[in-house]
Parts: sequence; structure tokens; C-alpha cells
Amino acid sequence: MSMPVFESALTRMPRLGFGTWPMQGAACQAAVESAIGLGYRHIDTAEMYGNEAAVGAALNASGVARGDLYLTTKVWWDKPDGTSFRRAFEACLKRLNQPYVDLLLVHWPSPGLRLESVLQAQAALREQGLARAVGVANFPLGLLRRAVAAEIVPIACLQVEHHVYLDQQRLLDYVTPRDIVLTSYTPVAKGEVMADKVIQGIAAKHGATPVQVALAYLLAKPGVAAIPKAQSPARQQENLGAVKLRLDAADLAALAALRKDHRMVAPGFAPDWAA
Repeated sequence: MSMPVFESALTRMPRLGFGTWPMQGAACQAAVESAIGLGYRHIDTAEMYGNEAAVGAALNASGVARGDLYLTTKVWWDKPDGTSFRRAFEACLKRLNQPYVDLLLVHWPSPGLRLESVLQAQAALREQGLARAVGVANFPLGLLRRAVAAEIVPIACLQVEHHVYLDQQRLLDYVTPRDIVLTSYTPVAKGEVMADKVIQGIAAKHGATPVQVALAYLLAKPGVAAIPKAQSPARQQENLGAVKLRLDAADLAALAALRKDHRMVAPGFAPDWAA
């Protein structure tokens, strides 16, 4: 299987990755090892997930060269300044037992975020080779614009909730011409796509599953990556099947007509998404 890759001057990311939230411990390690064995090369974790040690152990046990794997981690929002951000990331690297990560993200913007200070920490980590690329997650458009305009460190990625029921076109319109990859989390809408009659119809037409249709919808957008979580090898293999699925114009139009305002991840500390 040939995995599609997003390639820019800043990063080279396999467009279908493997999300690890909320897996823990030995079960997480086994799932990541299985995913890598099936062909996944992009693994996503975070400080907050509490599974970095398991993810790192899986990478080290996989037998795949580190340079052939793409590893993302994220520092939690309670590190709002450069000093605490760097300290937290250094602890991430120790738990991961890796010499570097391919992508380091700010997980959520803190209400007290000192943006320039955090960007300066990311710039230093990138210059030192500890993070090959850096970016942000869960930033609304206004804050993303500020991060880019600061010109402290080049932003390689924006990771946000994005699926067939949540339109992120405002963000896509901004990131796509700037070669910033948009990584979609919750890409199958927490399984809601499986019961959707429109998606079921498209799946039946192609001999596919609703999950594969939902993922193929995202992968049809240039500059978009997706990181579904799947614990069982069967589900991991199912998700991989989305890579080969080609939706036609009628399929894409039907999917585009579905509701696009269904946000599923809305913690109390979330930013104003319209900002």
C-alpha cells in the first residue's frame, strides 16, 4: 500500500496517521505495534494522554527505522510560557525514549498564553533538532494568524477537530496556500458516521464501510491529514482501506450537503472558535 504524504518545506507527514487517545499502558503499546506492523508510519500522542511511554516503547520495538516513522506529541495548555513549555517537552522526550519528535504542537491555547514566549521555545527546540517541525492545535483562525505573523518559528501544522459534520473551511482557506497541513482529529465523528444513511449509501456503492467513506472525504482535501484511533487490528486495517477509496463528484457533493456545525470536543477551556 502506498501511503499518501503531505510534503512541504517544513515537514513530510503521512496523511493517514494513528491516533492514540485514550489508550493506555500495555494495550496502547500493543495497538501501536499492530498499527506499525500493518503499515502506519504516523503516530500521534500527547503529554495529556498519559501514554507517551507506551507509544515510545512500541516505536522502539517495531523494528522500523526511526527515520521512517513520524511522531507527533503535544504539550498541554497549562504550560502557557516558554520556560514551562520547554520543561514539559523535555519530559515528553524522556517518556517517549526518543531522540526527537517529528512534530511538536501546543495542545490547546491557554487563556493566559504568552504566545511569543512559547513560539520562541518551539523555535529553540526546532533549531536544536529535538522537534523537527512545530505547530499548534485547537487554535482559532485569529490566534493562528498571530502565530504565523509573529515570524518567530514557521508553523508546519494545525491540528483541529475536523470531520464530515464539522466544516473547517475558514481554517483550510488560510492554511492551504501557506503549506500548513491541517491534521483532523475525531475524523469519524466518534463513530456517528456508521449510522448515517447518506454515508451508508455511498459506502454500499463502493463496497466500502461508512468509516472508510468518512476518512476518504477528508483525504480528498489537499493538505489534510487524519488520525483515527483504532485499537483492534481489524479496525486499523479498515481505516487503512480509506487510502484506496476514491469518491466521485456526486459522493463529495452529498457529503458536503450534510450538517457542518456539529462540534464534539468542547472543553470548558476551549477558545472562542469564531475569533
